[in-house]
Amino acid sequence: MSEITINFKSILGKLIAGYIEENRAAGYKYTKCASLLKQFDALVAKKHLADTKLPKKLVLAWTKKRPNETESTRNARISAVRGLARYMLRLGYGAYIYPACAVSIDRYSYVPYIFSKEELKRIFIICDGYPVSDSSPNRHLVISLLLRMLYGCGLRISEALNLKLADVDFKSKTLFIRNTKFNKERIVPMAENLTEHCRLYADKVHKYSTPGTFFFPSPYGGSYKSSTAYKLFRKVLWKAGISHSGKGPRLHDLRHSHSVHCLKKWVLNKEDITNLLPYLSVYLGHNDLRGTQHYLRLTADLYPKIIASVEDKFSYLIPEVTPHEAD
Repeated sequence: MSEITINFKSILGKLIAGYIEENRAAGYKYTKCASLLKQFDALVAKKHLADTKLPKKLVLAWTKKRPNETESTRNARISAVRGLARYMLRLGYGAYIYPACAVSIDRYSYVPYIFSKEELKRIFIICDGYPVSDSSPNRHLVISLLLRMLYGCGLRISEALNLKLADVDFKSKTLFIRNTKFNKERIVPMAENLTEHCRLYADKVHKYSTPGTFFFPSPYGGSYKSSTAYKLFRKVLWKAGISHSGKGPRLHDLRHSHSVHCLKKWVLNKEDITNLLPYLSVYLGHNDLRGTQHYLRLTADLYPKIIASVEDKFSYLIPEVTPHEAD
């Protein structure tokens, strides 16, 4: 759902619209929650709520777990209505706030797949030999550079696919990342060999392109779609002999692998992680240090002997995990 005006139909419609507008004015895209609150508005209208308030019965009806619904999806619905309730209370309206203690949100319930250097080598070999397609003539070039960029720069797939030709600076060897998850812009440096891959790619794909052209263009116009990139990635994994299931490995695991391998290198080189961790956080575009510290936890789990050598000094940086996070 885009950030265009949403037409709400219930008695709470104006308040919901105001809440969404407030969040967007604060710099948040607020796309997913806006979509959920549109659904909530439909429920309010269906229940024929007569007063401008948020009663407990209605909130419980909205937050009740649905058949085959995951906890993360339900928690998203709960979070949206809790935010709306707090907004209404601030404005002087009656509103029931779903108790926070009843919401179990695990930011790291998914255990990332960390590719080994040997697996990455096989992946890139397969990419470099990917067959040419008549219907998508740049496909083999896109997948070869895209996967290298996701790992080499630790990018999110959306960040890579949103790149324009003007965002790739071959002289300074950097990428200008915009429209990120947290609406932050950042400049990401590239290694010399990755920059050279970008140069060769641009010579073949963007010989006559304008600066505003998507760096990874779709043959049908616009940018490459993440779903298309994921399908190609699955084929690469299969050809590389890397097992794949519905739970991964995912494209995002290339970013996870970049981060863990970076931390592993720092530990082996006996670098001061206390000073370097904030730099990695900014490089990755994290909103705070918690996400970056999670990579330190992963590194500790994967390479216990390496981490043990510095754990006495940096143990306070490694977050504790609950039993279900460790499984």
